[in-house]
Amino acid sequence: MKIILYGAAALIFTACNSGGPTYISSSAPKTPQITVSATGEVSQAPDRASVSAGVVTQAKTADAAMSANAAKMSKAFEELRAAGIKEKNIRTSQMSLNPRYDYKDRRSPKIDGYEVRNTVSATSEDLEKVGPMLDALVKAGVNNINGVSFSINDPEAATSEARDKAVKAAKAKAEAMASAAGVSLGKLTAISENSRGGFRPQPVAFARAEALQSAPTPIAAGEQNLSVTVNLTYEIKN
Repeated sequence: MKIILYGAAALIFTACNSGGPTYISSSAPKTPQITVSATGEVSQAPDRASVSAGVVTQAKTADAAMSANAAKMSKAFEELRAAGIKEKNIRTSQMSLNPRYDYKDRRSPKIDGYEVRNTVSATSEDLEKVGPMLDALVKAGVNNINGVSFSINDPEAATSEARDKAVKAAKAKAEAMASAAGVSLGKLTAISENSRGGFRPQPVAFARAEALQSAPTPIAAGEQNLSVTVNLTYEIKN
């Protein structure tokens, strides 16, 4: 009798394993889920502008190059203050002194003079002052306009609005998909977001400072976009 039972058990085990190894798990099947994504976007006019400009001077000696540069930069600071830019919003962002080499006649490089580059950055929350800022810098002898960057001083409100739009859109998408599939949404099990845009400073480039000398400089800030993408995961109820 024992031999018969053993053989039957062996047959059952073989049938269960015909085709590969057997894995036994006591966990319950995973609840079906649905994951959706949606993006909310908000446009807002910038309320802050930064101007970057510099003075490049060259001379036979380092001292002469530095002195000429310092005189022009002092004038640039003076003109910016006269244009209504606060002292705390004016700063030197870069300064360098480098030798200039003469490579003529295939000789070993020889120092032929010095070049000084000095860059000033000025920021204003009054966009009407951007044009006068540029004009003041050129008037002071600035010969290198790097550009203007526009940004949002406080983007939190816009971010919150974009997030709200994204969540509502994602929830509506999940409900529509569940309805089309003939199921119902269960509880929300996961949510994440990814912000894009962030109202990063938008540059406006200028080719040469000399181009600004003929007329007052018009500046248009336009609008900037911020977007938030959310991912929602719901359980599905049959």
